[in-house]
Amino acid sequence: MTTRIQDAGSARDERRVVGNVLRGSIGNLVEWYDWYAYSAFTVYFAKAFFPGGDATAQFLNTAAVFAVGFLMRPLGGWLLGRFADRYGRRSALVASVSMMACGSLLIAVTPAYSTIGIAAPILLVFSRLLQGLSVGGEYSTSATYLSEVATPGKRGFYSSFQYVTLVGGQLLALGLQLILQSVLTDKQMGDWGWRIAFVVGALAAVIVMALRRSMDESESYQRVKENTANAAGKDNERGTLRQLVKYPREILLVVGLTLGGTVAFYTYATYTQKFLENTAHIPRRTVTVIMFLALLVFAILQPLAGKLSDKIGRRKLLMFFGIAGTLLTVPIMTLMARTSQPFLAFLLLLGALVIVTGYTSINAIVKAELFPTRIRAIGVGLPYALTVAIFGGTAELIAQALKKAGHESLFFWYVAGCVLVSLVVYATMRETSRSSALERGED
Repeated sequence: MTTRIQDAGSARDERRVVGNVLRGSIGNLVEWYDWYAYSAFTVYFAKAFFPGGDATAQFLNTAAVFAVGFLMRPLGGWLLGRFADRYGRRSALVASVSMMACGSLLIAVTPAYSTIGIAAPILLVFSRLLQGLSVGGEYSTSATYLSEVATPGKRGFYSSFQYVTLVGGQLLALGLQLILQSVLTDKQMGDWGWRIAFVVGALAAVIVMALRRSMDESESYQRVKENTANAAGKDNERGTLRQLVKYPREILLVVGLTLGGTVAFYTYATYTQKFLENTAHIPRRTVTVIMFLALLVFAILQPLAGKLSDKIGRRKLLMFFGIAGTLLTVPIMTLMARTSQPFLAFLLLLGALVIVTGYTSINAIVKAELFPTRIRAIGVGLPYALTVAIFGGTAELIAQALKKAGHESLFFWYVAGCVLVSLVVYATMRETSRSSALERGED
C-alpha cells in the first residue's frame, strides 16, 4: 500500500515536471521563432530596408543588423539574469517574451525605405536591439528554470528541450515561409508577405505571456529566497556581479564551452540558408525545404543526446563535437559550396548538425551545473551572451564579408578554428553531471 502511494506521488511529481517543462518550452519556442523569422525572411525584406546594390550587399546589410541584435544579448543576460535571481525565474520569463512581442510587432508595421527613408533601417535596428535584449535574458532564465525543475538524473534529457524548442522556433519560421511561398508570388513576398511572419510572432508571444504566468516557480529558487530572506544582508547578494566574480573559473568555462558551439550552430542553422542560395546557387524554395528537413531531424536528436548524457556524462558528447567539428568543418563546407545537388546538400548539412548536437543538446545544463542557485541565471546568461554576441552574432557577417572580398573559404577555417578552441576546454574540464551544485542540492 505504501509503495503504491509513493509510486502515485512520484507519477504526480513527474507529470508536474513535464507540465512545467512544456509551458516553459512553448514560450522558448515562440521567442526563438520571432528571433529566427528575421533570418528566414531576410531574402525578402532586405530590399525594403536597404534598397540598391547587389544581393550580397543587401544580405551584408541585414546580416549587420542581425549582428547588432546580438550586441544587446549580454545586457539582456545581465539584466534579466539578475532579475531572475532576485525576483524569480517565472517573472523573468514573462518579461522576456513581452519584449520579444514588442520587437516583432514593430518590424511588422515599419514602412519601407521608399516611404520613410532612413527611418526604416533605424527602426529595424531598434527592433532587433529589443529582441536581442529579450533573447539574452530568455536563454539564461529558461536554461536555469528547466535545469531546476527537472527530475534529478534526467536533467540532461529535460534541459535538451531548450534546443528542441529553439530549433522548433526556426522550423516554424521556415514552415510558414514554405506556406507563404506556395500561396504568394516572389513579388508579393517582397512587397508585404514577409510582414505576416512578424505579425504571427507578435500575437503568439502575447498568448505565451498568459501561459507563463501559470508556471510553477522553481523550488530551488524558492528555497534560496527563503534562506536569504532570513539572513541579514544575504537577500541583496542574489544575482549580483559582486557574487558572480567569485567564480572566475566557471565564467571562463562558460566562454570556452560556448565559443565553438555558437559559431558552428549559427553557421549551419542560419547562414547556410543564404550560403546554399548565394554560393551553391540552389533555388530558394529548395533551400528552404533542405533547411526545414535537416533542422527537423536535428530537433529530434536533441532529447536523445540529452538522455544519453544522463547515462555517460556530458563531457563525452562535448568531446565528440569538438573533435568532429575541428576535423570535418572545412571538408563539409567545401563540398557544400561546390554541390548543386539538393540531396547531397541536405546530407552534408545534416551531418554537420549531427556533429553540433554534441554541443547543443547539453550546453544549457552543463552551464547551469557550474553555478549555485543564487547566481545561476546571471552566471549562465552574462558570459554566454557575451560570447554569443562576439562570435555567434558575427558569424554570418564575417562569412558575407569574406565572400564579398573573394575569400569565402577562409570562413570555413575560421569556424573550424573556433571549434578547436572549445575542444581544448572540453579536454581539460571535469565532468559536471555528478559533481554539480544541482545534484548536490546546494543553494
